[in-house]
Amino acid sequence: MMAALTKFFELRYRISSQLYLALGGAVCLTFAAALVGWYSFDRVGDAQNRVNERSVPDLAAAFDVAQFSSALVADAAALPTATDPEEVAVVSDRINEAHRAFLEQLSVLEERGGAAEKERFDRIRAYSDTLLLNIDDMKVGISERFALEDQSDARQRELTDLRFQFDHILTPARDDQLFYTVTGYLGLGEPPAEEVAYRAENELTELHYLSELHNNVNIATQILASAGTVSDPSLIEPLRERFESAVFHINRNLSRLANHEIHSELTPRFSRLLELGQSDDSSFELRARQLELADIQVVLLGNNHDIAVLLLGEMEFLVQTARNSAEVATAASDQAIFTGRTLLLAITVFSAVGAVLIAWLFVGRVLLHRIEMLSQWMRQMAGGDLEARAEIRGRDEVAEMAAALEVFRQHAIEIQRLNLVEQLAEELQGKNGELEQALTDLNTAQGQIVMREKLAALGELTAGVAHEIRNPLNFVKNFSEASEDLLEEMKETLEENEDGQLNEEQRDVLEDIFSDLTENLERIRTHGDRADRIVNDMLMMSRESVGHQLTNINNLLDEHARLAYHSVRATDPNFQLDLQYDFDQSMGEIDVNPQDLGRVFLNIVNNGCYATNEKRMSLTESSDGSDYSPTLWLSTVLDDDRIHIRIRDNGTGMPPEVIEKMFNPFFTTKPTDKGTGLGLSICNDIVRRHGGEILVESQPGEFTEMTIDLPLHPPEPVADEPEDETEQELVAEAAEVADN
Repeated sequence: MMAALTKFFELRYRISSQLYLALGGAVCLTFAAALVGWYSFDRVGDAQNRVNERSVPDLAAAFDVAQFSSALVADAAALPTATDPEEVAVVSDRINEAHRAFLEQLSVLEERGGAAEKERFDRIRAYSDTLLLNIDDMKVGISERFALEDQSDARQRELTDLRFQFDHILTPARDDQLFYTVTGYLGLGEPPAEEVAYRAENELTELHYLSELHNNVNIATQILASAGTVSDPSLIEPLRERFESAVFHINRNLSRLANHEIHSELTPRFSRLLELGQSDDSSFELRARQLELADIQVVLLGNNHDIAVLLLGEMEFLVQTARNSAEVATAASDQAIFTGRTLLLAITVFSAVGAVLIAWLFVGRVLLHRIEMLSQWMRQMAGGDLEARAEIRGRDEVAEMAAALEVFRQHAIEIQRLNLVEQLAEELQGKNGELEQALTDLNTAQGQIVMREKLAALGELTAGVAHEIRNPLNFVKNFSEASEDLLEEMKETLEENEDGQLNEEQRDVLEDIFSDLTENLERIRTHGDRADRIVNDMLMMSRESVGHQLTNINNLLDEHARLAYHSVRATDPNFQLDLQYDFDQSMGEIDVNPQDLGRVFLNIVNNGCYATNEKRMSLTESSDGSDYSPTLWLSTVLDDDRIHIRIRDNGTGMPPEVIEKMFNPFFTTKPTDKGTGLGLSICNDIVRRHGGEILVESQPGEFTEMTIDLPLHPPEPVADEPEDETEQELVAEAAEVADN
């Protein structure tokens, strides 16, 4: 017995028990309200039966007539906006269905209305019949509009194809003629014509006719295309006149090109262009008829609107009559409703007072207040304040939730420490991703700049060195050959002189001199040919790009080192450099890209020349450079499957902070007019594409040694990005200057 009482007292503190009690009272009030409602609805049902038997059918029929008449008017207005015959058919079916239903409901109203309203119903039928006649006329116009639109679309497609054919014929002919008048070349692989021939007046005149014919054809096709979009009929005639003017100029230019090879191709296409613009069914006539049909549709729509206004006025009268009848019929049910409403109001007031008391005393002051405290504590915990605690006393569910949240708070404090570590790791990973993306963007931009810098540097180097070297080489070669011929003549003259004027000793001396001079001249000619070959190779570098091929690294390093040295000599004749070689003769030929690797050697040697020259000038200014000799040591070593190429100079050297940044794009220690900061970045990219790396060792004021470490078998080469036409033209112009 005591256990049952204890259980009862515990249950009465539970929120569920209190809510069940409140809901039981609400159910009792609801049951009482249902009884009152049942009584009231029974009274209302009697009155409603009277309304349904007479007033509602009349009102429903009137509303149906008004609805179908509105649908008929709306579908008639939507008919001109149809975009295809299928949509026209769908709208027509809706119109026929609406008209059929309209007549059926109108017949119902006529039967219930009697003879008094016959005149009004006759007017409504007349309006609907007139509306249908206008709709039929609109259907005919719409069908013709679709046919004209299909014909116009076909014309536009034919016009587009015709314009493409004109461009396909005229554009190559005009470009070929322009290329011939500028360069003298009729085609690839053919020798150029003489300047008198390709600069002749008739060639320039033919180019003018081709260009003017192309422009006039474009104007004519554009006018025909514009005719299909004209919205004002008054604009068609000016377009027609402009088209005839363009046709006149086309006829004139086509007759002047009667002997041209494209005349036979252009004549039939031009005839078709005339048919599209000047025939009875031309684009202008089609557009004029389309605009005329549009005006007719506007007139029919206006008539339909006027008829719709009259028809809707009659429908409004019918609906108002039916509504008045329904209002009279429903007045009887209002009294029954008033009685039930009064009783329900009394029950509602009593229920409202009870609900207010429950909400204020139990829900507001007890339940919601404690839940609000619990919610505030949860929000503080969600906001990160795990130090906040809620002191909620009691033995109900809210107190149990507060105890559970306290346990959760203790666990959350522990988890927060772990989340902080994970958050820091995620932030670090995000920063790494941003840095990787920035590096990718930088490499992309660097690759684009590298190609342009390579071409600009190559063109500049080719023009300067070829101009400075080739002319003196020609003089050396010519005079060495002439000197050999003179020595040969002198030797023959001495051999013919046998009168004994020269003794044997003098003759031996002269023969030794002849031998030495001949040998010296032969060496001069040999080295001159070698220098000329270097210039030719340099010009070939500027004209074409090669891929990986077997290359002698020693020869490649030697040629580009001398090329860089002579390039510096071309700008500073006082510069001297001692080149020291230590090549591994067992190196053989290696599979590399000789052009790219040559650019690396050229750039590094050029930097060495610059450093030694800067040191020489600095020591000269300080009167302390009498013992200094600019020197560059070049060595190659084959070490198992690796190749080591060392280029060492005794120049100014570099501090560690410069070495760290020297391969960064746009970083340079040279003046702005002598360096862009891209040379070593390009070299580093080229060596990395070969699977190698560049190592740097330097001591400020003493030396700099660059070691290029390459694999004996490089990875698969990655094709360079294709040069655009502008870059190819720059290189070709530089090479042409060097040849001249």
